[in-house]
Amino acid sequence: MSTLESLLSERILVLDGAMGTELQRLGLGEADFRGERFKNHARDLRGDYDALSLTRPALVSRVHCDYLEAGCDIIRTNTFGSTAIVQAHYGLTTCGYELNVVSAQLARKACDAWIARTPRQPRFVAGTIGPTDRSVSSHGGVGAAASRVITFDQLKNAYKEQARGLVDGGCDLLLVETVFDVLNASAALAAIEETCLNRPLPVMLSATVSDPDGRTLAGQTIGDFWTAVAPAGPLSVGLNCSAGARAMRPHLAALAGLADCWISCHPSAGLPDTLGRYRDQPGDLARVLGDFAASQLVNIVGGCCGTTPEHVKAIVEAVRGVPPRSRRRASDD
Repeated sequence: MSTLESLLSERILVLDGAMGTELQRLGLGEADFRGERFKNHARDLRGDYDALSLTRPALVSRVHCDYLEAGCDIIRTNTFGSTAIVQAHYGLTTCGYELNVVSAQLARKACDAWIARTPRQPRFVAGTIGPTDRSVSSHGGVGAAASRVITFDQLKNAYKEQARGLVDGGCDLLLVETVFDVLNASAALAAIEETCLNRPLPVMLSATVSDPDGRTLAGQTIGDFWTAVAPAGPLSVGLNCSAGARAMRPHLAALAGLADCWISCHPSAGLPDTLGRYRDQPGDLARVLGDFAASQLVNIVGGCCGTTPEHVKAIVEAVRGVPPRSRRRASDD
């Protein structure tokens, strides 16, 4: 049994919080995103927070360290949009592999420094693989919707480049998160399998639901999600982002009842108001996740959009000493 698996059987692990909204708080300008590397780049880069791993790496490292100091066990790489597909919007298609390698190295360095400081608390780097802004599933729409359709192989090839960079950069595991289309997740899993044949890594998967019935944006149910990813034998499955933690409970419970692996949950800090401010304070989110923990629904908890090191610190305290959910076995039916 790996160190990670052993820890999951002993206690609830804590994932970090948001990277993007933490960097947004800094009020960075176009020059920050360009740096010297892209000083004369033909397109605007403001808003490409993944590019900051190349142009302002110290800022990314600072966020990692803030979350590690808050007590989290797992930090995510700054690579949510580091596929050639997403980077094409900024004219950085050729930087996909490099973005993932460098981002993984930044997270690895921060993680290793904190392992040295707190050797009794192992820390892990999860390579973040986002959904992109394209969907393999056809929604039957026209115009803008049709332009967002991508083939399975196109998406798989983009994910292969990303996975290769994350593995080469030193990640301990890979996290396919904010899944809104199970076919996209299947493309990511196929890419990971082909990339990691000789050096397999644990894989976490996390979906996001977009309506009260617990369906993804592509219209798939929690059951559809589990059926699609179960054959890959993931380390964990879970839910993230969505409309915040409170709305997740029935859907998380449904997933926990289906899955024969560990369960994760990292919600957003509620929904943002008209000024873009997220409503759930650290104590609010920690109380809800603490309740999930006490109800034996989760093994890994953390935060998504709008969450901060203060949220993570509160979550760490809320789940401290709470027994983890027992891993359900396929034979338990």
